[in-house]
Amino acid sequence: MDRGDLFRQLHRDGCFVIPNPWDIGSARQLARLGFRALATTSAGFAWSRGRADHGVSVEEVLAHLREISAAVTVPVNADFEGGYAVAPAAVAANVAAAAATGIAGLSIEDSSGESSAPLFDVSLAVERVRAAREAIDRAGTGVLLTGRSEGFIVGRPDLAETIRRLTAYAEAGAECLYAPGLRTRDQIAAVVGAVAPLPVNVLVTGDFTDVAELAAIGVRRISVGGALARAAWTGVLEAAREIAEHGTFTSLGRAATHAEIDPLFRAG
Repeated sequence: MDRGDLFRQLHRDGCFVIPNPWDIGSARQLARLGFRALATTSAGFAWSRGRADHGVSVEEVLAHLREISAAVTVPVNADFEGGYAVAPAAVAANVAAAAATGIAGLSIEDSSGESSAPLFDVSLAVERVRAAREAIDRAGTGVLLTGRSEGFIVGRPDLAETIRRLTAYAEAGAECLYAPGLRTRDQIAAVVGAVAPLPVNVLVTGDFTDVAELAAIGVRRISVGGALARAAWTGVLEAAREIAEHGTFTSLGRAATHAEIDPLFRAG
């Protein structure tokens, strides 16, 4: 089955986890663990390039999408931030370029990056989603479009406003809806009910829930954002700080051995 068709099928029923690798190695290992789809992480990729989140160019991101898509056989969803542009026409151009990288899906978010007004005006946000929809349709790639509302992670945790925005993005052509930062069962259930029957993605970066609970609520897709990259960096920083500050190496003794890790990569 074509990866785009497979990705769409995953969203039709049940619940699946779409973990977020940040490079070829992490992507291949997650695919080998049996995950049926993967999603990129803007934060994890930026950190791998020595940058802060949101600190990479659209050209670098497009190259990263091509690299990850070519490295695995499972569908890949792109964390495409805000489309790397503000104006709808520019978002459309960047989405068209992303759709040609081999990805099976991408998301467009409504955060502006401005502290005084962290979310785009609703009318502009809707036009940006509509522009992404039209670009995908023109490209004919079948890329699945996710609309994201960022209020809960940019200091605007208003559930009613989030639902209003997600509903508007669905009407503009988003096929999956996503509000990172939702933490309670009631919040998640409210979003799932408001946009049904369209699928909802929930971000899980801690231990506040599990797959079974989210599946019971009706969530279709679960991602972890930059959490796996954070977990990896936690190990690196713990070991390196011990060496730098104490001159000891006990953290390294807890690491997996070369003999355990290296065979994972011998198959390519």
